[in-house]
Amino acid sequence: MDKNKLAVLEMEKGNVEEAAKLLNEAIEENPGDAISYVNFGNLLAAVKEEERAVVFYDKAIELDESLATAYYGKGNAFFNQERYLEAIDSYQEALNKGLTEGDVYYMLGMSFYNQGDLTRALPSLQRAVEINPEDIEANFQYGLTLAQLEQVNEAVKVFNKVIELDPEHADSHFNLGVAYSFQNEFEKSLEMFNKALEIQPDHVLSANGKKQVEKLLSE
Repeated sequence: MDKNKLAVLEMEKGNVEEAAKLLNEAIEENPGDAISYVNFGNLLAAVKEEERAVVFYDKAIELDESLATAYYGKGNAFFNQERYLEAIDSYQEALNKGLTEGDVYYMLGMSFYNQGDLTRALPSLQRAVEINPEDIEANFQYGLTLAQLEQVNEAVKVFNKVIELDPEHADSHFNLGVAYSFQNEFEKSLEMFNKALEIQPDHVLSANGKKQVEKLLSE
């Protein structure tokens, strides 16, 4: 097995030093191999050395401009540094180079989301759940974005899907409570807040929502 593959196995086992040693050797033996630089970037990113990781991703791109995984890794490094505009550029390059996986669309959507650009976040998150329909976090963030864009009926469908995938997802029960309240369906809203509190008794937002709905129902 070549040293890149061995290094990835060592990374998966958490053996960072051994992985770094193997990747150093791979680069020394074949300095023109872009994959080694991507793997070293992934290793550095895994130990929160994002700025150093970007240097390795850039070197990989210099050697092979078509290497989509280098742009994706670079995007993740920028995302983790909260450099969302740079992350967006990198994820879009990864997509342009053919890495059209659900995770890329999800991270692109979350970068737009964190920039406050919900309108542009929405189609990326929608595409992410189309590709990975059982991805709980992608579905939840898609539902949240729909709700914040006041597409409440669609958001309700998505939060219900999250609950089908994970019945103990307290935040989805809470957001359904908010959505049903918005639609003046207060009994259903109360049921969702109660369910969220049953799952997570310290869910403060659900406790507040429950108080407000109970007050409305008592009037």
